[in-house]
Amino acid sequence: MSRELHRYYLSLAADTDERVLPAPDRLRRSADRWARRRAAITVLAAAGLVAGTVAGSQLVLAAGPGPDPAPPPAGTPTPLPSSAAPSVAPSTATPSPSAGRTSGSRSPVVTTTPPAAVTPTTIPDRAFFVLPAANDAGTGNYFGPGPVLPVLCGATPGDERVVAQRARSLPYRRAGAPADEVPSGNYRHSITIYRSGGAGTALAQLRAAVRACPEQPARGTPPATVRQRLLPDTGYGDESVLFETRTPYRDANGDPSGGDEVHLVRAVRSGDVVTVLWEQGWESTSTQRAQFDADSRRAVEAIRRWLD
Repeated sequence: MSRELHRYYLSLAADTDERVLPAPDRLRRSADRWARRRAAITVLAAAGLVAGTVAGSQLVLAAGPGPDPAPPPAGTPTPLPSSAAPSVAPSTATPSPSAGRTSGSRSPVVTTTPPAAVTPTTIPDRAFFVLPAANDAGTGNYFGPGPVLPVLCGATPGDERVVAQRARSLPYRRAGAPADEVPSGNYRHSITIYRSGGAGTALAQLRAAVRACPEQPARGTPPATVRQRLLPDTGYGDESVLFETRTPYRDANGDPSGGDEVHLVRAVRSGDVVTVLWEQGWESTSTQRAQFDADSRRAVEAIRRWLD
């Protein structure tokens, strides 16, 4: 062993001999004190953490919910949770009525159809219009059998589809006419109910009959000719047909006196119901168009109120 190493050992031995090691029980008490101190520090730290968490929760609740997060830009795909199952395209097969709903199947589309309007089979008095007081001739109206259209070369438009029909004669007076004068004219006013689709067919047949009968012999002597022609017409009911009849004026002897006696006929369809207003005149008077149009509108309105 070298002298230098021997000198180091002697120095270490001298230094160690001067230090006195504590007894074993003293070392245990010291270690126990440090263990208790570390446990107390740990408990205090945990209590402080819990208190801070509770205080923070109360502040958040008092402040209310924060602003909603900004939506992602348009076109950005929405990420799915890792546990979400892939979407399944819905089945396009029509499910049977007895089959229950299954995952991924569409519910059957149920279409509700409103009940169809019931066509009446009888015609009450309220279906006919009432003349204004200024046009009332004071004679009342008279229900009874008779023609509802002028003779059109023997045609009978829509007769085979009639369910019910009522007609009346209604004398009227033009507004401003003296009360003691005779009526200004007379309406043959009828209402006809047709089987489903029959009303439209009846109006089509009426148009065809007027076109096919532009003129025919008029009743009476000496012989004369009555002419018929269609006139344009809109704004009445679902559809309407308007035509005129022209007969030469005659004097007291029955001879032509110049000019024509003109009468108007309008047939208006409202669903399966047709109302006809035929102005027949009174003692060789002609139809006044303004009065005739106003009473046509009254007739259509009465039909509407009845059917509603």
